[in-house]
Amino acid sequence: MIDPRTLRDDPDVVRASQRARGEDEGVVDKLLSLDSRRRSSIAAANTLRAEQKSLGKLVPKAQGDERAALLAKAKDLAAQVKAAEVEQTEASEEFEQLHRVVPNLVHPDAPEGGEDDYVVLKHVGEPKKFDFTPKDHLELCEGLGALDMERGAKVSGSRFYFLTGIGAQLQLGLLNMAIAQATANGFTPMITPTLVRPEIMAGTGFLGAHSSEVYRLRDDDLYLVGTSEVPLAGYHADEILDLGKGPKRYAGWSSCYRREAGSYGKDTRGIIRVHQFDKVEMFVYTRPEDAEAEHARLLDWEEQMLAKIEVPYRVIDTATGDLGTSAYRKFDCEAWVPSQETYRELTSTSNCTTFQARRLGIRYRDDDGRPQTVATLNGTLATTRWIVAILENHQLEDGSVRVPEALRPFLGGTEVLTPASK
Repeated sequence: MIDPRTLRDDPDVVRASQRARGEDEGVVDKLLSLDSRRRSSIAAANTLRAEQKSLGKLVPKAQGDERAALLAKAKDLAAQVKAAEVEQTEASEEFEQLHRVVPNLVHPDAPEGGEDDYVVLKHVGEPKKFDFTPKDHLELCEGLGALDMERGAKVSGSRFYFLTGIGAQLQLGLLNMAIAQATANGFTPMITPTLVRPEIMAGTGFLGAHSSEVYRLRDDDLYLVGTSEVPLAGYHADEILDLGKGPKRYAGWSSCYRREAGSYGKDTRGIIRVHQFDKVEMFVYTRPEDAEAEHARLLDWEEQMLAKIEVPYRVIDTATGDLGTSAYRKFDCEAWVPSQETYRELTSTSNCTTFQARRLGIRYRDDDGRPQTVATLNGTLATTRWIVAILENHQLEDGSVRVPEALRPFLGGTEVLTPASK
Protein backbone atom coordinates (compact mmCIF):
# COMPACT_ATOMS: atom_id res chain seq x y z
CA MET A 1 0.00 0.00 0.00
CA ILE A 2 1.08 3.58 -0.52
CA ASP A 3 1.97 5.53 2.61
CA PRO A 4 -1.23 7.13 4.04
CA ARG A 5 0.84 10.18 4.99
CA THR A 6 1.63 10.78 1.32
CA LEU A 7 -2.06 10.52 0.56
CA ARG A 8 -2.90 13.16 3.19
CA ASP A 9 0.09 15.48 2.76
CA ASP A 10 0.54 15.37 -1.02
CA PRO A 11 -2.56 13.95 -2.72
CA ASP A 12 -1.58 15.56 -6.04
CA VAL A 13 1.41 13.18 -6.24
CA VAL A 14 -0.97 10.24 -5.93
CA ARG A 15 -3.32 11.74 -8.53
CA ALA A 16 -0.43 12.25 -10.95
CA SER A 17 0.71 8.67 -10.42
CA GLN A 18 -2.79 7.35 -11.08
CA ARG A 19 -2.97 9.36 -14.31
CA ALA A 20 0.44 8.10 -15.42
CA ARG A 21 -0.68 4.51 -14.88
CA GLY A 22 -3.95 5.10 -16.73
CA GLU A 23 -5.89 4.52 -13.50
CA ASP A 24 -8.79 6.44 -11.96
CA GLU A 25 -7.47 9.48 -10.10
CA GLY A 26 -10.92 9.99 -8.51
CA VAL A 27 -9.99 7.21 -6.08
CA VAL A 28 -7.77 9.74 -4.27
CA ASP A 29 -10.72 11.90 -3.17
CA LYS A 30 -12.64 8.80 -2.11
CA LEU A 31 -9.68 7.67 -0.03
CA LEU A 32 -9.26 11.11 1.57
CA SER A 33 -12.94 11.14 2.52
CA LEU A 34 -12.76 7.63 3.96
CA ASP A 35 -9.55 8.47 5.80
CA SER A 36 -11.18 11.53 7.36
CA ARG A 37 -14.19 9.47 8.41
CA ARG A 38 -11.93 6.74 9.79
CA ARG A 39 -9.82 9.12 11.84
CA SER A 40 -12.88 10.97 13.14
CA SER A 41 -14.50 7.71 14.20
CA ILE A 42 -11.33 6.64 16.01
CA ALA A 43 -11.18 9.99 17.85
CA ALA A 44 -14.88 9.80 18.75
CA ALA A 45 -14.56 6.25 20.07
CA ASN A 46 -11.50 7.16 22.11
CA THR A 47 -13.27 10.18 23.64
CA LEU A 48 -16.29 8.09 24.61
CA ARG A 49 -14.13 5.34 26.09
CA ALA A 50 -12.24 7.92 28.19
CA GLU A 51 -15.54 9.36 29.42
CA GLN A 52 -16.77 5.85 30.18
CA LYS A 53 -13.61 5.12 32.18
CA SER A 54 -13.96 8.34 34.21
CA LEU A 55 -17.62 7.61 34.91
CA GLY A 56 -16.75 4.12 36.02
CA LYS A 57 -14.59 5.58 38.81
CA LEU A 58 -17.50 7.71 40.12
CA VAL A 59 -20.16 4.99 40.35
CA PRO A 60 -18.69 3.08 43.35
CA LYS A 61 -18.56 6.30 45.38
CA ALA A 62 -22.13 7.42 44.60
CA GLN A 63 -25.31 6.52 46.48
CA GLY A 64 -29.05 6.77 46.03
CA ASP A 65 -30.41 8.86 43.18
CA GLU A 66 -26.93 10.00 42.17
CA ARG A 67 -25.82 6.41 41.78
CA ALA A 68 -28.94 5.55 39.77
CA ALA A 69 -28.34 8.53 37.46
CA LEU A 70 -24.70 7.57 36.98
CA LEU A 71 -25.64 3.96 36.20
CA ALA A 72 -28.19 5.15 33.63
CA LYS A 73 -25.58 7.42 32.08
CA ALA A 74 -23.06 4.55 32.09
CA LYS A 75 -25.55 2.35 30.27
CA ASP A 76 -26.15 5.07 27.68
CA LEU A 77 -22.40 5.59 27.30
CA ALA A 78 -21.85 1.88 26.83
CA ALA A 79 -24.32 1.91 23.95
CA GLN A 80 -22.60 4.96 22.45
CA VAL A 81 -19.18 3.32 22.75
CA LYS A 82 -20.47 0.17 21.07
CA ALA A 83 -21.98 2.22 18.21
CA ALA A 84 -18.76 4.25 17.89
CA GLU A 85 -16.67 1.08 17.72
CA VAL A 86 -18.93 -0.33 15.00
CA GLU A 87 -18.53 2.92 13.04
CA GLN A 88 -14.75 2.82 13.58
CA THR A 89 -14.56 -0.77 12.33
CA GLU A 90 -16.72 -0.06 9.28
CA ALA A 91 -14.84 3.11 8.38
CA SER A 92 -11.45 1.41 8.82
CA GLU A 93 -12.47 -1.60 6.74
CA GLU A 94 -13.81 0.58 3.91
CA PHE A 95 -10.62 2.64 3.88
CA GLU A 96 -8.45 -0.47 4.00
CA GLN A 97 -10.36 -2.16 1.17
CA LEU A 98 -10.00 0.82 -1.18
CA HIS A 99 -6.45 1.59 -0.04
CA ARG A 100 -5.35 -1.93 -1.03
CA VAL A 101 -6.48 -1.60 -4.65
CA VAL A 102 -4.50 1.59 -5.30
CA PRO A 103 -1.20 0.69 -7.02
CA ASN A 104 2.18 1.96 -5.95
CA LEU A 105 3.32 5.44 -6.90
CA VAL A 106 5.47 5.65 -10.03
CA HIS A 107 8.98 7.03 -10.30
CA PRO A 108 8.97 10.60 -11.67
CA ASP A 109 11.53 9.62 -14.32
CA ALA A 110 9.65 6.53 -15.56
CA PRO A 111 8.33 7.08 -19.11
CA GLU A 112 4.58 7.60 -19.30
CA GLY A 113 2.38 5.51 -21.56
CA GLY A 114 1.46 1.90 -22.26
CA GLU A 115 3.22 -1.32 -23.19
CA ASP A 116 4.88 0.11 -26.31
CA ASP A 117 6.01 3.39 -24.74
CA TYR A 118 9.14 2.08 -23.01
CA VAL A 119 12.44 3.91 -23.40
CA VAL A 120 15.51 2.00 -24.58
CA LEU A 121 18.36 2.89 -22.22
CA LYS A 122 21.13 1.04 -24.05
CA HIS A 123 22.04 -1.77 -26.45
CA VAL A 124 24.78 -4.28 -25.65
CA GLY A 125 26.24 -6.37 -28.46
CA GLU A 126 25.19 -6.64 -32.09
CA PRO A 127 22.82 -9.27 -33.49
CA LYS A 128 24.82 -11.92 -35.34
CA LYS A 129 24.49 -12.04 -39.11
CA PHE A 130 24.15 -15.69 -40.08
CA ASP A 131 25.29 -16.92 -43.50
CA PHE A 132 22.47 -19.46 -43.35
CA THR A 133 18.79 -19.29 -42.41
CA PRO A 134 18.74 -19.63 -38.61
CA LYS A 135 16.45 -22.22 -37.05
CA ASP A 136 14.11 -21.30 -34.23
CA HIS A 137 14.62 -22.75 -30.77
CA LEU A 138 11.95 -25.44 -31.17
CA GLU A 139 13.57 -26.86 -34.29
CA LEU A 140 16.98 -26.75 -32.61
CA CYS A 141 15.60 -28.44 -29.47
CA GLU A 142 14.00 -31.20 -31.50
CA GLY A 143 17.30 -31.85 -33.26
CA LEU A 144 19.18 -31.91 -29.96
CA GLY A 145 16.60 -34.12 -28.25
CA ALA A 146 16.18 -31.32 -25.69
CA LEU A 147 12.42 -30.76 -25.64
CA ASP A 148 9.17 -32.70 -26.04
CA MET A 149 6.16 -30.43 -26.56
CA GLU A 150 3.87 -33.14 -27.90
CA ARG A 151 4.07 -35.33 -24.81
CA GLY A 152 3.90 -32.24 -22.58
CA ALA A 153 0.55 -31.43 -24.15
CA LYS A 154 -0.56 -35.07 -23.87
CA VAL A 155 0.20 -35.15 -20.15
CA SER A 156 -0.75 -31.63 -19.05
CA GLY A 157 -2.32 -29.70 -21.94
CA SER A 158 -1.16 -26.90 -24.19
CA ARG A 159 1.86 -24.80 -23.19
CA PHE A 160 3.34 -27.59 -21.08
CA TYR A 161 6.47 -29.51 -22.08
CA PHE A 162 9.19 -31.90 -21.05
CA LEU A 163 12.80 -30.72 -21.03
CA THR A 164 14.68 -33.87 -22.00
CA GLY A 165 18.32 -34.92 -22.06
CA ILE A 166 20.56 -31.98 -22.81
CA GLY A 167 17.56 -29.64 -22.44
CA ALA A 168 17.18 -30.60 -18.79
CA GLN A 169 20.95 -30.37 -18.29
CA LEU A 170 21.04 -26.96 -19.95
CA GLN A 171 18.38 -25.57 -17.63
CA LEU A 172 20.01 -27.01 -14.53
CA GLY A 173 23.40 -25.68 -15.62
CA LEU A 174 21.97 -22.23 -16.32
CA LEU A 175 20.15 -21.97 -12.99
CA ASN A 176 23.15 -23.31 -11.09
CA MET A 177 25.29 -20.65 -12.76
CA ALA A 178 22.77 -18.05 -11.55
CA ILE A 179 22.88 -19.39 -7.99
CA ALA A 180 26.70 -19.41 -8.09
CA GLN A 181 26.75 -15.75 -9.10
CA ALA A 182 24.16 -14.83 -6.48
CA THR A 183 26.02 -16.52 -3.62
CA ALA A 184 29.28 -14.92 -4.76
CA ASN A 185 27.57 -11.55 -4.34
CA GLY A 186 26.27 -12.23 -0.85
CA PHE A 187 22.80 -13.60 -1.59
CA THR A 188 21.42 -16.42 0.53
CA PRO A 189 20.22 -19.20 -1.81
CA MET A 190 16.67 -20.41 -1.13
CA ILE A 191 14.46 -23.15 -2.56
CA THR A 192 11.03 -21.72 -1.90
CA PRO A 193 7.47 -23.06 -1.56
CA THR A 194 5.40 -22.76 -4.72
CA LEU A 195 2.06 -22.68 -2.89
CA VAL A 196 1.23 -19.67 -0.71
CA ARG A 197 -1.66 -18.41 1.39
CA PRO A 198 -4.01 -15.71 0.05
CA GLU A 199 -2.67 -13.04 2.41
CA ILE A 200 0.87 -13.55 1.08
CA MET A 201 -0.22 -13.46 -2.57
CA ALA A 202 -2.34 -10.37 -1.90
CA GLY A 203 0.46 -8.79 0.11
CA THR A 204 2.81 -8.81 -2.85
CA GLY A 205 0.18 -7.18 -5.08
CA PHE A 206 -0.56 -10.11 -7.40
CA LEU A 207 -4.29 -10.42 -6.65
CA GLY A 208 -5.25 -7.08 -8.13
CA ALA A 209 -5.09 -6.30 -11.84
CA HIS A 210 -3.06 -9.46 -12.51
CA SER A 211 -5.17 -11.95 -10.56
CA SER A 212 -6.30 -13.62 -13.80
CA GLU A 213 -2.70 -14.79 -14.26
CA VAL A 214 -2.66 -16.73 -11.00
CA TYR A 215 -3.59 -20.39 -10.50
CA ARG A 216 -5.77 -20.95 -7.43
CA LEU A 217 -6.44 -24.17 -5.52
CA ARG A 218 -9.85 -23.30 -4.10
CA ASP A 219 -10.30 -26.45 -2.02
CA ASP A 220 -7.09 -25.66 -0.11
CA ASP A 221 -7.31 -21.84 -0.31
CA LEU A 222 -3.78 -21.66 -1.71
CA TYR A 223 -2.22 -20.06 -4.77
CA LEU A 224 0.51 -21.31 -7.10
CA VAL A 225 3.22 -18.67 -7.40
CA GLY A 226 4.29 -17.10 -10.68
CA THR A 227 7.64 -16.10 -9.18
CA SER A 228 9.59 -16.84 -6.00
CA GLU A 229 9.27 -13.11 -5.29
CA VAL A 230 5.98 -14.03 -3.59
CA PRO A 231 7.23 -16.53 -0.97
CA LEU A 232 10.42 -14.50 -0.47
CA ALA A 233 8.33 -11.39 0.26
CA GLY A 234 6.26 -13.42 2.70
CA TYR A 235 9.34 -14.94 4.36
CA HIS A 236 9.68 -12.03 6.79
CA ALA A 237 5.98 -11.07 7.05
CA ASP A 238 5.09 -9.45 10.41
CA GLU A 239 8.76 -9.25 11.46
CA ILE A 240 11.14 -6.47 12.43
CA LEU A 241 14.42 -6.99 10.57
CA ASP A 242 17.95 -6.12 11.59
CA LEU A 243 19.39 -4.16 8.66
CA GLY A 244 22.33 -2.85 10.67
CA LYS A 245 24.77 -4.77 8.46
CA GLY A 246 23.07 -3.80 5.22
CA PRO A 247 20.30 -5.23 3.02
CA LYS A 248 19.01 -8.79 3.33
CA ARG A 249 19.45 -10.47 -0.06
CA TYR A 250 17.94 -13.80 -1.10
CA ALA A 251 18.10 -15.79 -4.33
CA GLY A 252 15.05 -18.01 -4.72
CA TRP A 253 14.95 -21.04 -7.03
CA SER A 254 11.46 -22.28 -7.80
CA SER A 255 9.10 -23.58 -10.41
CA CYS A 256 6.69 -20.83 -11.47
CA TYR A 257 3.13 -21.09 -12.78
CA ARG A 258 1.20 -18.58 -14.90
CA ARG A 259 -2.17 -18.98 -16.53
CA GLU A 260 -1.18 -16.68 -19.42
CA ALA A 261 -4.76 -15.44 -19.53
CA GLY A 262 -5.45 -13.30 -22.57
CA SER A 263 -2.40 -14.53 -24.46
CA TYR A 264 -4.15 -17.14 -26.61
CA GLY A 265 -2.61 -17.27 -30.06
CA LYS A 266 0.59 -15.53 -28.90
CA ASP A 267 3.92 -17.36 -28.78
CA THR A 268 2.30 -20.77 -28.94
CA ARG A 269 5.38 -22.30 -30.56
CA GLY A 270 8.04 -23.59 -28.19
CA ILE A 271 8.79 -22.36 -24.68
CA ILE A 272 8.68 -18.57 -24.93
CA ARG A 273 5.29 -18.29 -23.22
CA VAL A 274 4.33 -21.33 -21.14
CA HIS A 275 2.33 -22.21 -18.03
CA GLN A 276 5.25 -23.60 -16.02
CA PHE A 277 8.94 -22.70 -15.94
CA ASP A 278 11.86 -22.52 -13.53
CA LYS A 279 13.51 -19.34 -12.35
CA VAL A 280 16.15 -17.93 -10.02
CA GLU A 281 14.89 -14.64 -8.57
CA MET A 282 16.81 -12.10 -6.52
CA PHE A 283 14.88 -10.50 -3.66
CA VAL A 284 16.08 -7.73 -1.37
CA TYR A 285 14.94 -6.05 1.84
CA THR A 286 16.59 -2.69 2.42
CA ARG A 287 16.12 0.77 3.92
CA PRO A 288 13.90 2.96 1.70
CA GLU A 289 16.64 5.56 1.22
CA ASP A 290 18.92 2.86 -0.22
CA ALA A 291 16.36 1.32 -2.60
CA GLU A 292 17.27 3.19 -5.79
CA ALA A 293 20.97 2.34 -5.44
CA GLU A 294 20.03 -1.27 -4.78
CA HIS A 295 17.85 -1.26 -7.90
CA ALA A 296 20.87 -0.23 -9.97
CA ARG A 297 22.88 -3.07 -8.41
CA LEU A 298 20.19 -5.63 -9.28
CA LEU A 299 20.21 -4.47 -12.89
CA ASP A 300 24.00 -4.74 -12.96
CA TRP A 301 23.87 -8.32 -11.63
CA GLU A 302 21.33 -9.20 -14.33
CA GLU A 303 23.62 -7.77 -16.98
CA GLN A 304 26.53 -9.77 -15.60
CA MET A 305 24.49 -12.94 -16.13
CA LEU A 306 23.54 -11.90 -19.67
CA ALA A 307 27.21 -11.29 -20.45
CA LYS A 308 27.92 -14.88 -19.41
CA ILE A 309 25.54 -16.29 -22.02
CA GLU A 310 27.01 -13.97 -24.69
CA VAL A 311 23.81 -12.73 -26.33
CA PRO A 312 22.97 -9.27 -27.69
CA TYR A 313 20.47 -7.47 -25.48
CA ARG A 314 18.95 -4.11 -24.70
CA VAL A 315 17.81 -2.51 -21.43
CA ILE A 316 14.45 -0.75 -21.33
CA ASP A 317 12.79 1.55 -18.82
CA THR A 318 9.21 0.23 -18.62
CA ALA A 319 6.41 2.74 -19.15
CA THR A 320 4.12 3.63 -16.24
CA GLY A 321 1.04 2.02 -17.77
CA ASP A 322 2.87 -1.31 -18.06
CA LEU A 323 4.15 -1.47 -14.50
CA GLY A 324 2.92 -4.12 -12.09
CA THR A 325 0.78 -3.04 -9.16
CA SER A 326 3.71 -3.03 -6.73
CA ALA A 327 6.41 -1.55 -8.97
CA TYR A 328 7.64 2.02 -8.56
CA ARG A 329 10.03 1.55 -11.47
CA LYS A 330 11.01 -1.44 -13.59
CA PHE A 331 13.92 -2.17 -15.94
CA ASP A 332 13.78 -5.09 -18.38
CA CYS A 333 16.66 -6.72 -20.22
CA GLU A 334 15.57 -8.11 -23.59
CA ALA A 335 17.71 -10.50 -25.61
CA TRP A 336 17.81 -10.70 -29.40
CA VAL A 337 15.92 -13.71 -30.80
CA PRO A 338 17.21 -14.34 -34.35
CA SER A 339 14.24 -16.38 -35.62
CA GLN A 340 11.85 -13.57 -34.67
CA GLU A 341 14.24 -10.72 -35.48
CA THR A 342 13.21 -8.92 -32.33
CA TYR A 343 14.12 -8.52 -28.67
CA ARG A 344 12.32 -10.60 -26.03
CA GLU A 345 12.34 -10.10 -22.26
CA LEU A 346 14.76 -12.27 -20.29
CA THR A 347 15.03 -10.31 -17.04
CA SER A 348 13.01 -7.81 -15.10
CA THR A 349 13.95 -5.88 -11.97
CA SER A 350 11.52 -3.79 -9.94
CA ASN A 351 11.84 -1.35 -7.08
CA CYS A 352 8.65 -1.81 -5.03
CA THR A 353 9.62 0.78 -2.36
CA THR A 354 7.60 0.17 0.84
CA PHE A 355 4.45 -0.94 -0.99
CA GLN A 356 4.69 -4.71 -0.37
CA ALA A 357 6.28 -4.45 3.07
CA ARG A 358 3.51 -2.18 4.35
CA ARG A 359 0.91 -4.76 3.31
CA LEU A 360 2.93 -7.61 4.84
CA GLY A 361 3.95 -5.83 8.05
CA ILE A 362 7.72 -5.97 7.47
CA ARG A 363 9.74 -3.35 9.33
CA TYR A 364 13.24 -2.48 10.56
CA ARG A 365 14.51 -0.20 13.32
CA ASP A 366 15.94 3.14 12.28
CA ASP A 367 18.96 4.77 13.93
CA ASP A 368 16.73 5.96 16.78
CA GLY A 369 15.36 2.48 17.36
CA ARG A 370 11.92 3.25 15.95
CA PRO A 371 10.21 0.69 13.68
CA GLN A 372 9.96 1.81 10.03
CA THR A 373 8.68 0.06 6.91
CA VAL A 374 11.36 -1.60 4.76
CA ALA A 375 11.66 -1.36 0.97
CA THR A 376 11.60 -4.50 -1.20
CA LEU A 377 13.10 -5.12 -4.64
CA ASN A 378 13.26 -8.08 -6.99
CA GLY A 379 15.14 -9.10 -10.13
CA THR A 380 15.36 -12.10 -12.45
CA LEU A 381 18.70 -13.92 -12.64
CA ALA A 382 17.76 -16.75 -15.03
CA THR A 383 14.67 -18.55 -16.34
CA THR A 384 13.74 -21.37 -18.68
CA ARG A 385 13.16 -18.79 -21.45
CA TRP A 386 16.90 -18.06 -21.51
CA ILE A 387 17.34 -21.39 -23.30
CA VAL A 388 15.64 -19.79 -26.33
CA ALA A 389 18.22 -17.00 -26.57
CA ILE A 390 21.19 -19.31 -25.92
CA LEU A 391 20.24 -21.85 -28.58
CA GLU A 392 19.21 -19.40 -31.27
CA ASN A 393 22.15 -17.01 -30.91
CA HIS A 394 24.82 -19.71 -30.70
CA GLN A 395 23.51 -22.13 -33.33
CA LEU A 396 25.66 -23.51 -36.11
CA GLU A 397 24.53 -24.39 -39.62
CA ASP A 398 24.31 -28.12 -38.93
CA GLY A 399 21.98 -27.62 -35.95
CA SER A 400 24.74 -27.84 -33.37
CA VAL A 401 24.96 -25.14 -30.70
CA ARG A 402 28.09 -23.60 -29.25
CA VAL A 403 27.96 -23.45 -25.44
CA PRO A 404 28.91 -20.02 -24.00
CA GLU A 405 32.24 -20.29 -22.24
CA ALA A 406 30.99 -19.30 -18.78
CA LEU A 407 28.27 -21.95 -18.96
CA ARG A 408 30.59 -24.83 -19.92
CA PRO A 409 31.69 -25.73 -16.36
CA PHE A 410 28.03 -26.20 -15.46
CA LEU A 411 27.58 -28.61 -18.37
CA GLY A 412 30.55 -30.81 -17.57
CA GLY A 413 32.88 -28.86 -19.85
CA THR A 414 30.79 -29.41 -22.98
CA GLU A 415 31.73 -26.92 -25.70
CA VAL A 416 29.22 -27.84 -28.41
CA LEU A 417 25.75 -29.40 -28.19
CA THR A 418 25.39 -31.84 -31.06
CA PRO A 419 22.14 -33.03 -32.71
CA ALA A 420 21.04 -36.45 -31.49
CA SER A 421 21.22 -37.88 -35.02
CA LYS A 422 24.96 -37.18 -35.07
